[in-house]
Amino acid sequence: MALTLDDLVEIEHIKQLKYRYFLAVDRHDWTALEACLAEDLTTALDGGKYSFDSRAAFIEGLKAILDRPTFLCKHHGHHPQIEMLSADTARGSWYLEDHAIDLEGDWMLHGTALYQDDYVKRDGRWLIVATGYQRLLETVTSPIPAQFKVTANLFDRP
Repeated sequence: MALTLDDLVEIEHIKQLKYRYFLAVDRHDWTALEACLAEDLTTALDGGKYSFDSRAAFIEGLKAILDRPTFLCKHHGHHPQIEMLSADTARGSWYLEDHAIDLEGDWMLHGTALYQDDYVKRDGRWLIVATGYQRLLETVTSPIPAQFKVTANLFDRP
């Protein structure tokens, strides 16, 4: 099926949505994250290890893990493949590379995964209605090596 110009515009909006999602997680910006997600969101992260059945439950689950200045993370979404299913639904896949540093827990993670998302357009805005990923690779270093230094931290500001 050939894509129309309108399809390409919608696909770009979906790409920007996913970027806002990753940025909100990394910044621990729960209000911005909420704006990316449908209320009836379902998730199955890490092959279902972290599953939630609503936007509120998902955000609370993330906050329980991430919401402290000693937990730093970086999520990069690459190679999006977005398929328009209708004028107001789409499906997408992304290649994820992520890093997490838990200074309090004394560990670091580096991983890759394949994200699968479903999107819905409601009230003129694209939202993530289902999301999940399957890990391809994950490495954990613990304890954090003595020579490792965090020289900048968004959350370590007066």
